[in-house]
Amino acid sequence: MSFVVPELAGPVEAFATSLGIGLLVGMERERRPDSAAGLRTFALVCMLGCLFALLGEKAGGGPWTLVAGLLVISAAMVASNFSSRQEEQYRGFTSEAAIIVTYGLGAAVWYGYQTLAVMLAITTTILLYFKAELRNISKQMTAKDINSILQFAVLSLVILPILPTEDFGPYQAINPRQIWWMVVLISGLALGGYMALRIIGARHGAAVLGIFGGLASSTATTMMFSRHAAAHGDLVRMSALVILIANVMVMIRLGIIAGIVAPALITPIAVVFACGILPGVAVSLYGWKTLAAAGDLPLPEVKNPTELKTAISFGLLYAIVLLAAAWLQDIAGNRGLFIVALVSGLTDADASVLSTLRIFNLERVAGHEAVIAVTLALVANLIFKIGLVISIGGARLARHALPGLLAIGAGMGAGLLML
Repeated sequence: MSFVVPELAGPVEAFATSLGIGLLVGMERERRPDSAAGLRTFALVCMLGCLFALLGEKAGGGPWTLVAGLLVISAAMVASNFSSRQEEQYRGFTSEAAIIVTYGLGAAVWYGYQTLAVMLAITTTILLYFKAELRNISKQMTAKDINSILQFAVLSLVILPILPTEDFGPYQAINPRQIWWMVVLISGLALGGYMALRIIGARHGAAVLGIFGGLASSTATTMMFSRHAAAHGDLVRMSALVILIANVMVMIRLGIIAGIVAPALITPIAVVFACGILPGVAVSLYGWKTLAAAGDLPLPEVKNPTELKTAISFGLLYAIVLLAAAWLQDIAGNRGLFIVALVSGLTDADASVLSTLRIFNLERVAGHEAVIAVTLALVANLIFKIGLVISIGGARLARHALPGLLAIGAGMGAGLLML
């Protein structure tokens, strides 16, 4: 039995949500002695935003009622800060900015954006709570790191929206917007791994280096630690573990990409990749006991993944692989697609896998044939890295790294046979 009058149910819910949002943000501010406002103030401000939105809607004042409320709150904050300056206790502007955001969230709740308002409230609280951590991250970032972020913004927010979406060229295989979207996707994942390596550093050992090295560039990670193992014989086991984890992460990364680009193939690809990931993880866990003796390890020398030259190079490679796959498929059937997957996968599994998924989306190849091509590209890439391990790292590294790498390849092959 409801104790709320039906016509009041909506407003009561809106104000209850506003109260909860204000308490959430205010709880974080209350624990800081230098904050300009606390639990009660934030709760009241959020409900005030909801109230002014209600009054503006019912009284016909429109947005001007909200603006009036915002001006009142701003004037109160200016007076409070002026008083603090007089007492030489200026507190900064973070709490004041949070108050304005909270006021706006209260208004958003009244206009029916409850879910969005709650999400933004949680985001605001996180930003406020992790002040020290965010400051440390900012201090650790170099000019190169900031440049990488800005370049990614150009790739995704400036170049991508202006590209045409039409298919053209031989076999209608070239779509500029789709090609650049793949560039943005790969660059974004690589940038995430690159930044994680920069921020976290090497002090947390092989697991972190393997995971984020695999996201940034498994080839660079394999090459770096093959050289490291050749130069430092006492860290051969650790280098082998980093290489193995990085190559497990390649399958996880490409599995995520496949789920985004070609959702219809996610189940068979997940089966094949899982069959490769499981033995790789098992061998990694077996070597986990060597972590304690690792000490600090060097960071992989990963190039800026968002540099325009790098992005254009990947885009051109992806387009070339698309054209080659379409041409060979036309003259040699699906065997042509498999040949391209093997050859291009040797040096760049991303371009090969993405081109196969693109051809599948165009309905030019069946699902099971696309999965075969994706698997061949990864196996070819794995063979290339095994060659790096043997030629650069030497026999000792090969003895420790090859069982895990071969287990990954055999697992993917077994998964393909299961399908």
